[in-house]
Amino acid sequence: MTFLEFMSALFGWIYFICWSLSFYPQSMLNFSRKSTSGSTVDFPFINCLGFLAYFVSNAAFYSSPLIRAQYAARYKGLTPTVQFNDITFALHGFLLSIITTSQYFFPRAWGFAPSIGNKPSRFVLGIFFGCVVGVVIVLFIVIGSPDRDSTHEAVSSWVWLDAIYAISYVKLVVTFIKYTPQVLMNYRNQSTQGWSIVQILLDFFGGVLSITQQGIDSYIQGDWSGITGNPVKFALGNVSMIYDSIFITQHYVLYRGADGKVAERGSLLGSDGDEERRID
Repeated sequence: MTFLEFMSALFGWIYFICWSLSFYPQSMLNFSRKSTSGSTVDFPFINCLGFLAYFVSNAAFYSSPLIRAQYAARYKGLTPTVQFNDITFALHGFLLSIITTSQYFFPRAWGFAPSIGNKPSRFVLGIFFGCVVGVVIVLFIVIGSPDRDSTHEAVSSWVWLDAIYAISYVKLVVTFIKYTPQVLMNYRNQSTQGWSIVQILLDFFGGVLSITQQGIDSYIQGDWSGITGNPVKFALGNVSMIYDSIFITQHYVLYRGADGKVAERGSLLGSDGDEERRID
């Protein structure tokens, strides 16, 4: 193993640990406060779909001989830059997103007070069903293609690789939009109370290492198709870091020490006041 290969593996596991740990602070904060107030279910809910898609696509890129052969035919004999830690990270993220989502959907089962934001917004529901419909359409196109199992026609025809790409793009779409509802909620509340900044710091550091690992892998291969051939992983790190920067600015600069608007304060502190009892 060369030095660069060692660094790639090291960065891969460190970002895996950072991103994996980032799933815990929000659910732990919710549990300690016995409330989900100050945060919205949109984030963990759409994450369930995103990480399921990310797990399926990573597993296919990593372990399917057909997908890897079609990838090599399309990208000049190169292999996907997906690592085993990408698969374990995606599966872990999916499971933890389900657990966190359950805190919003079933607050009484967790012993939480009812809070604002426990139902997905129409915007997020539209993205959810739109992604599912899009993947189904591509699957029908691939199934109808006579060259779907071919490696020689992978460059110009619809093949199973395209179906895997369609699934992977779900994670890309989710990454672009999943943070937006929480950014807006923080803005409306003029506070980040109830939203864990620890998960954001871990996410930011993990994004830096993820992009670095992918750059090292592409450099080792001597071709930047390692990035263009896996745009989801590349965008996952970059888009997340942009949103993370917004959350960091909100928490440490714009709303530093703020408890939220007076009308929201009881909810943000997880109290059992009249305001919360009217929200179910």
